[in-house]
Amino acid sequence: MAGIKVFGHAASTATRRVLLTLHEKNLDFELVHVDLKDGEHKKEPFLSRNPFGKVPAFEDGDLKLFESRAITQYIAHRYEEQGTNLLPADSKNISHYAVMAIGMEVEAHQFDPVASKLAWEQVFKLFYGLTTDEAVVEEEEAKLATVLDVYEARLKEFKYLAGETFTLTDLHHIPVIQYLLGTPSKKLFAERPHVNEWVEEITNRPASQKILQ
Repeated sequence: MAGIKVFGHAASTATRRVLLTLHEKNLDFELVHVDLKDGEHKKEPFLSRNPFGKVPAFEDGDLKLFESRAITQYIAHRYEEQGTNLLPADSKNISHYAVMAIGMEVEAHQFDPVASKLAWEQVFKLFYGLTTDEAVVEEEEAKLATVLDVYEARLKEFKYLAGETFTLTDLHHIPVIQYLLGTPSKKLFAERPHVNEWVEEITNRPASQKILQ
């Protein structure tokens, strides 16, 4: 059977989400580079892997997947006994699993859209020779602050967003946070002590450091 392949770009936050999961699981894989600047993701053969033309796509033997959060969940379940457990400590407890699922939904629909806009304005625009729109930054920082206030309250009670153990809920946040830590928006984390402690912990994990290399 063929090994694990990730078709994506090492700088893409969605690709990094999958790479992080693979590193946490200590799994061997091949990263197949997809050139985003040349629009390779909008052409065949990539479109046969993801018809929506977004990285990453994923293969594990005969299984083909796309959508980074679906891929991470597959890896966490398929390789549950290997490497770091990324599911609740009692993964068969539906209540604990539901709490993690809520956290993943909040990350995908409340945190990531705003944080990704901030990363686009302050990091990725520079790659393309574009100018940061400070008005957009100000607007999106206000939105992110509201989300982080909710996180601060949650993290006063628990070490991680889904409880006392590191799960996919936390992992999904890491790639875009890593980018924002290199921008003025990092103040939004630093101003909230529990959020700041959480950010320091999750971004300094060995797997988190590997995707920066």
